[in-house]
Amino acid sequence: MKFSYTILYVRDVTQSVAFYQQVFGLKQRFIHESGQYAEMETDTTTLAFAANELAKSNLPQGFAENSLSSLPTGIEIGFVTDDVAFTVKGAVEAGANIVVEPKVKPWGQTVAYVRDLDGILVSINSPM
Repeated sequence: MKFSYTILYVRDVTQSVAFYQQVFGLKQRFIHESGQYAEMETDTTTLAFAANELAKSNLPQGFAENSLSSLPTGIEIGFVTDDVAFTVKGAVEAGANIVVEPKVKPWGQTVAYVRDLDGILVSINSPM
């Protein structure tokens, strides 16, 4: 078994692709002509974005939409960088909301949390 991908349901797929390109340096692998689905290159697995409308068509019983106006959902995605403070600053400048400023954990790793344009929780970490 191999973990293959994560899909984040968002309001605007193109906007999310642009944010993750700008802040985390990911490259767009694919975007469907409808603008409802896109995939990013991550070197290890696929990070994908799908429009909330697509999620509604796939999940007829509904789902909790990601939103900055509510608490983050019980999941986070994480990125590793050599300069956590610089990456957090770039994320905030691109529209993210800071949740937890960079903090050195007892095991020596620096960790910060932001919420992206849709309120998805993103951890920004130094290497272990």
